[in-house]
Amino acid sequence: MKKLVVLVLTVAMMLTMFAVSASAESNLKVGVILVGDETEGYTLAHMEGIKAAAAALGMSDDQIQWKYKVAEDSSCYEEALDLYGKGCTVIFSNSYGHQTFMAQAAEELPDCTFVAMTGDFAAVSGIANLKNAFTAVYESRYVSGVVAGLKLKELTENGTLTVETQPESFDENGNIKIGYVGAYDYAEVVSGYTAFYLGIKSIMPNVVMEVNYTNSWFDIDKEGAAAEALMANGCCIIGQHADSTGAPAAVEKKQSDGMIVYSVGYNIDMIETAPHAALTSAGNNWEVYYTYAFQAAMNGEEIATDWAEGYSEDAVHITPLNDACVAEGTAEYIEGVISALKDGSLKVFDTATFTVNGETISSYEVDLSFMDWSTMTAIYEGEKVECIVDGAFAESTFRSAPYFDIRIDGIVEKK
Repeated sequence: MKKLVVLVLTVAMMLTMFAVSASAESNLKVGVILVGDETEGYTLAHMEGIKAAAAALGMSDDQIQWKYKVAEDSSCYEEALDLYGKGCTVIFSNSYGHQTFMAQAAEELPDCTFVAMTGDFAAVSGIANLKNAFTAVYESRYVSGVVAGLKLKELTENGTLTVETQPESFDENGNIKIGYVGAYDYAEVVSGYTAFYLGIKSIMPNVVMEVNYTNSWFDIDKEGAAAEALMANGCCIIGQHADSTGAPAAVEKKQSDGMIVYSVGYNIDMIETAPHAALTSAGNNWEVYYTYAFQAAMNGEEIATDWAEGYSEDAVHITPLNDACVAEGTAEYIEGVISALKDGSLKVFDTATFTVNGETISSYEVDLSFMDWSTMTAIYEGEKVECIVDGAFAESTFRSAPYFDIRIDGIVEKK
């Protein structure tokens, strides 16, 4: 009888602890600092991911506090303090320029976790409650490049795109010209445009690419103008690492004027903007990360200091293919590419697929220190790591933020 009473009391205590735990989980309050709002593709993708993760975990609307259009300046710090004052115990920001202000808040508020998306110094900062996260989006950029490469292959094989039909789209060596609208010359953008180029090159070896920078993450006019400049130089595929619909809209107009040209977007489906020109867009599935992070916080577990996943965790994707213009057989072909990325048999930055100054590279060291480039001094000291591992550049392995900054042959930048 005594054993039975003890057992009953133990079960009762466990049920009480579970009820308290469940109650604590339900009281999680999350703060979100966004550089844009739903009108900007990159931020919209974050918003959709957060809402999907919250719904999957049974979180209510009032458990998420939103801050929109927060500049990459001290206002980020002020908004972080405000969110903390409203009871948020985990605060996320979604743009690189927010990172230093998130770090400032993290140092002052050690009982709150701060996650700076696309940031690059959490691991070396010594600030235990500062975290970084991103995705292996270079993988989806590679796949989107494959989609573009298959379209180029179709256009050349059926005689639509030739030196005779559109001579300005070929250089003096017979290479097809493609273009890319980039925001800034950060490693994140370099990693992405290189992956896109290598995806195309896996199908069409004879391609060269020109990159035009806008020096802005979101500027419809600048992105449109950059795309127009690339097309004026003959580029017949326009990719992008910029957040607006400016480039796809420009491509659609140019195509309607008679040029053979197609677009590959970023973050969101661009078919509505460019119904005849948009092939697909590379994107992130942010629900995967936010579900992980919210669940960890609910369970009282520490969120990873650096988190970066790709196709293996379905954290990246391409948007639906535009059946009106993609090459026949594209869907089936990219299934195989994605499977190879998932099982590791395909490496985006396989050193056998590119050269630097005509040479295959066998070693490349990256310094993970966070630098003040104006004085060339390290703000936070990090390791120097060898990034060529088993014949491929190991991107987003030693930290979540991209660090592939190699300028490979076949690509030129215009800043």
